Amino acid sequence: MLFQAFAKFLNTFIYFCNMLKLLFIILGTVFLFLGILGIFIPGLPTTPFLLLTAVMYVRSSERLYQKLIGNRYIGKYIKNYREHKGMSLRQKVYSIILMWIMISVSNLFFLENLSVRLIVLGVGLIGTIVMGWIIPTYRE
Repeated sequence: MLFQAFAKFLNTFIYFCNMLKLLFIILGTVFLFLGILGIFIPGLPTTPFLLLTAVMYVRSSERLYQKLIGNRYIGKYIKNYREHKGMSLRQKVYSIILMWIMISVSNLFFLENLSVRLIVLGVGLIGTIVMGWIIPTYRE
């Protein structure tokens, strides 16, 4: 009787762990797509979403984590942050300049609604604050 109760508990626990792994994989994949979008959409951060992807994958699938780290385009964001605990000043300046170029191009040529323009500017300002003062800077 006690053995059956323990076996049932163990099966439930294993099922819960597998569901949690699946949830982490799904969340990691969502964060991965947001991070990739952040490369192309001004104001949407790339590195934080890719770091969240790495956290979700490392807790759920070693294979997915290794693929992420080994990717020649995306892996460098995570490796740099992990090895240096931040971004170099050069990376920050480049990212902020590129972000504001994309914001300016969007606002000047593609956005007509004033409310949307202000939202894009506000998100760009938040991105600049996060990139400039919240994400740690390391010396090259």
